[in-house]
Amino acid sequence: MEVAHCYLDGNADAVEFCPHDSYTHVLAAATYTLQEGDNPRRSGSISLLDVNGDGDDFKLFHRVDTAGIFDIKWNPVGGNMDKPMLAQADADGCLRIHELEKEGFLREINGEKISSSMCLCLDWNPASTSISVGFSDGSVSIISFSESKLDIVQEWKAHDFELWAASFDMHQSHLVYTGSDDCKFSCWDLRDSPSNKVFLNSRVHKMGVCCIAKNPSDPNSLLTGSYDEHLRIWDVRSMSKPVNETSVHLGGGVWRLKFHPYVPGLVLAACMHNGFAIVKIKEEKGEVIETYSKHGSLAYGADWQRKEFSQEDKQKSTLVATCSFYDRLLKIWMPENNIFV
Repeated sequence: MEVAHCYLDGNADAVEFCPHDSYTHVLAAATYTLQEGDNPRRSGSISLLDVNGDGDDFKLFHRVDTAGIFDIKWNPVGGNMDKPMLAQADADGCLRIHELEKEGFLREINGEKISSSMCLCLDWNPASTSISVGFSDGSVSIISFSESKLDIVQEWKAHDFELWAASFDMHQSHLVYTGSDDCKFSCWDLRDSPSNKVFLNSRVHKMGVCCIAKNPSDPNSLLTGSYDEHLRIWDVRSMSKPVNETSVHLGGGVWRLKFHPYVPGLVLAACMHNGFAIVKIKEEKGEVIETYSKHGSLAYGADWQRKEFSQEDKQKSTLVATCSFYDRLLKIWMPENNIFV
């Protein structure tokens, strides 16, 4: 059920609800627009929108113009930084950190050009002290973060082509998973310098690996999404190689995977050419329980609102944000099926 919608100023590719208390109504939406011509330019923006339970106050209240953005992430709750921070990976090879001020605007507190290649993806470690960044040349960097500076701690060539996923293991923060257009899925141990490759899987994904998501409620479960239209469920207890791989066909390139913040095993998927899907994962098996096809372009950005809800009003309080690329459309909606069963 649609609650609200709007159009952004550029091609929409990422949406992220703020997870921090008192700010869960804040939605960040990022854009990437290639301006062609004699001097091509990749421009972008971050828009902040107010999203409440019924959509009545759905409105844009702040926007930052910047380079074209491939990925944004809020810092996790419970880390060393209790302030809401939004990290940005952009086409200029820059990592930028914005602080969300109490007045409701973003203030850039760090910004460094960390590569001559484009920054394609990023992830915070659980303590909010480091950020992993993947690049268009297949390399990955680990950046230490403090309010005063960003420092490259490690960097290495991880893949042969564009690196679309570089994710910390939230249960073992010394591990980083990477996925790339070379169809390879890898894990790296940061306790070694340079990082030691824990495993490399180059056989399962038939096309590029787009996203990686660790299951917050199961330290042994991890998901990958691929251009080959499959969501894959992995059991990582055998770290020489992932075992018990199970796949769910979603009918479109699986670009984003987001676990529900409170419901174990519930996953929101952005499926590029096939809209969005909600998948229930139980006992290493996945089942599509709902699809959402009310976008007219590439389905890229997707997230759950992390708003607390009462036991009596669970379903009404579950909001989803999704965005599509070329039509610049951002939608807020509620699942029609009971996702809490």
